[in-house]
Amino acid sequence: MSRVAVGGTFNPLHDGHIALLKKAVELSRGGELLIGLTSDEMTRAKDHEVDDYHTRLNDVMKFILNLGIIPTIVRLDDPYGPTIREDFDYLVVSPETHPSGLMINKIRKEKGLCQLNIVLVDYVLADDGLPISSTRIWNEEIDEHGKVLNYEKCKYEPDFQ
Repeated sequence: MSRVAVGGTFNPLHDGHIALLKKAVELSRGGELLIGLTSDEMTRAKDHEVDDYHTRLNDVMKFILNLGIIPTIVRLDDPYGPTIREDFDYLVVSPETHPSGLMINKIRKEKGLCQLNIVLVDYVLADDGLPISSTRIWNEEIDEHGKVLNYEKCKYEPDFQ
C-alpha cells in the first residue's frame, strides 16, 4: 500500500494538473493519496489571479472523487507541508515543483528521515508547443486544454516568409 503526496495551487485546473493528479492517483491505488493545496496566503505571490482556497478545494476534490479515490487534502502554508515530517512512498512533481521536491529530500536527509521517491510528470504542451500553465490561461493565451485562444498574446512566433 503506497502513500503518495502531491501539491499545488491547481487553479485553474488544467490538463497539466490533471496529468499530475492522475499519476498520483495511479500510484496511490490501494493506499493513501495526500494532496497539499496552497493556502490563500501562499497564492498572493502568484503573478495572476487565483480563486479562493475553498473553490480550489472543491474543484480538486470533485475531480479526484470522479477517479474513484477519496484523498486527504491538507492546506499548505509553506512549500513542503507534511512531506518533511511524515513518511511517503512517492512525491509526484511537475518540472515547476521539482526543485521543491529536491529540497524536501534535502530537509528529510538532514532530519535523518528516508528519502522520498520523486516521480516527475512532464509538462503537458499546448497546441503551440509551449507548456500549459495557469498564467497562460489567466492571460487568455490558451484554454485549460491547451487550445490557443489568442496568437498575439502567445510567445509563439510562426515563420511565414
